[in-house]
Amino acid sequence: MKKINIITILFLLACFSSFSKEKRNAHYITNQAPLIAQPYTALPIGAIQAEGFLLEMLKTQRDGLTGNLDSVYSIVCGDNNGWLGGTGDGWERGPYWLDGLVPLAYLLNDEALKTKAQKWIEWSINNQREDGYFGPKDLPGNYEKIPGTQQGMRNDWWPKMVMLKVLQQYYMATGDERVISLMTNYFKYQLKMLPENELGYVTFWANRRGGDNLAVVYWLYNITGDKFLLDLAEIIHKQTFDWTDVYSGNIIRKLNPLPDLHCVNVAQGLKEPIVYYQQHPEEKYLESVKKGLSSLNDVHGFVNGMYGGDEMLHGNDPTQGSELCSAVEMMFCFENILPVTGDVYYADYLEKIAYNVLPTQITDDFTGKQYFQQANQIEITDKERNFFNDKVARICFGTTTGYPCCLTNMHQGWPKFVQNTWYATVDNGLAALVYGPTKVTAKVANGETVTITESTDYPFKEKINFTIETQNNVKFPFHLRIPEWCKSATVLVNGAVQNAPSENGIIVLNREWKPGDKVELNLSMDFRFSRWHEQSLGIERGPLVYALRIEEDWREVKTDEFKDTFWEVLPQSPWNYAIWDKTVEDADFEINILEDIKSYPWNLENAPITVKTKARRMPIWKEEKGMAGKTPSPAWPYREVGDEEEIQLIPYGCTTLRISEFPVYKK
Repeated sequence: MKKINIITILFLLACFSSFSKEKRNAHYITNQAPLIAQPYTALPIGAIQAEGFLLEMLKTQRDGLTGNLDSVYSIVCGDNNGWLGGTGDGWERGPYWLDGLVPLAYLLNDEALKTKAQKWIEWSINNQREDGYFGPKDLPGNYEKIPGTQQGMRNDWWPKMVMLKVLQQYYMATGDERVISLMTNYFKYQLKMLPENELGYVTFWANRRGGDNLAVVYWLYNITGDKFLLDLAEIIHKQTFDWTDVYSGNIIRKLNPLPDLHCVNVAQGLKEPIVYYQQHPEEKYLESVKKGLSSLNDVHGFVNGMYGGDEMLHGNDPTQGSELCSAVEMMFCFENILPVTGDVYYADYLEKIAYNVLPTQITDDFTGKQYFQQANQIEITDKERNFFNDKVARICFGTTTGYPCCLTNMHQGWPKFVQNTWYATVDNGLAALVYGPTKVTAKVANGETVTITESTDYPFKEKINFTIETQNNVKFPFHLRIPEWCKSATVLVNGAVQNAPSENGIIVLNREWKPGDKVELNLSMDFRFSRWHEQSLGIERGPLVYALRIEEDWREVKTDEFKDTFWEVLPQSPWNYAIWDKTVEDADFEINILEDIKSYPWNLENAPITVKTKARRMPIWKEEKGMAGKTPSPAWPYREVGDEEEIQLIPYGCTTLRISEFPVYKK
């Protein structure tokens, strides 16, 4: 046997000692060695309660499609679904629905919704095979003759990944240990089967979306400590599409031809490099995601934070479509990335999608959705548009319009957003990283329970108030995010200004808190201007994008192609306005914010903010194929420009028709 150098032994012991003493949250499921210690940790579902307009959004989902999809879309989500043992659809759509239904049910503590979800969960748990496989089983016969089914893909790894997320959330709400047993047995099955039946052996979706599988494997490891899970993680990462390379390289920046990348896969893949980073903390995984987002922004991006992707990536013309699934999956990625990195960039981005893109793509009563939306959207009709996939009323509001993935997948958006407003911290405190009206109850310090109520009209107003309630005085750190867009922020505790410095966008108030203590955070919101396609102008303030207010005429349409009706929306006021470059230079924008904001703020009638400015109509900018024609570039001079008029801008999320990227004219 070779002798081991004593210095080497001492060095290894020192490394192990240092590593083992690395700070980790003591109260909640968090990364365990050898995974990196994460700065922030998710709280159990139910620890965070929505209030104000966020609560209204959840109630609207309950009363709309989320609470009733089993009856509205019974051909797929009814009792014959394969995930209930039936002969119906056995692929992604049932689990997609549950991925929003389960957190909604427990956030609202709604027994009726819990009951709806429970029968799906019970079937999965009670029908797991002895070898560990779970989910619908292949059935004999001609699957394609059964309406609304995708039977040939029942063995696909991909829909299991969605159901794993469902079960993870169910456990986070209930602590049902049967979930741990199911996952352990299933992951042993995966470890055995993946070498010969790789992630993409049935469809390429599992290969592209392996990050979802990987994240749950690490989560289970943090509970059980089973070492085989780390081996499985290596296999899953190896068999997953190389998103690190894609985001780091120039593929996304291609224009001729455009990259052959599916829009939802691009959004959903964002988490994979950073999820894997937890086991292999190499800088390239962190860097790749930001590089990828920068590429999307530069070449395919819109002012609202989304990108041209009407199935495949499609450039940055603001009349290209962006898919609803892309929006909610992008949000979910940021919700995975934020606690691992602690990087406020991702919290800012999460709010941008949630507070601009999400509310405008779903009807006020949550009974209809758009498969695609446009950053410049002047008409919603069942006409041909310049989309890569332009079938079945892709842009109209309806239920079965567009591909049904969005009908079932959109439900995760608001519930998971609420669930990720607060986190436990590595130093056993609490962090408010994503802002909105909420209340959190959680363990801090040595296990003491505190409740913090966040009262605010954010994202419409600058002030955020926190009230802390405890049984006794308790010392713990309270982390507050300062967004990257905020030039100046002030923090007061019980009326006294605090001089706590911001480090990497986080202010930490580490003190002894007593019952009734109050924290006031003021985030200055200044207008920001950016340039996009054809040097068009984007206007932002705080987390909100602003768009032209266009009056709407909603029309219900019935065709032979759909069993249900859908809605078209036509403009009732002019839209072809350009803004003078000097207006931007002088920041000549007058803002009016309502004192009392309605519980549902996301429409023309209830828009909490109006911005007035001057603009001129451009006769050369005309409608083409139901879209705004090519955006006029800022040539000098224009021969035909109308008289100066006052126009109104409102938050993007309050619009249905809009111009959010304006041509700029010069004199």
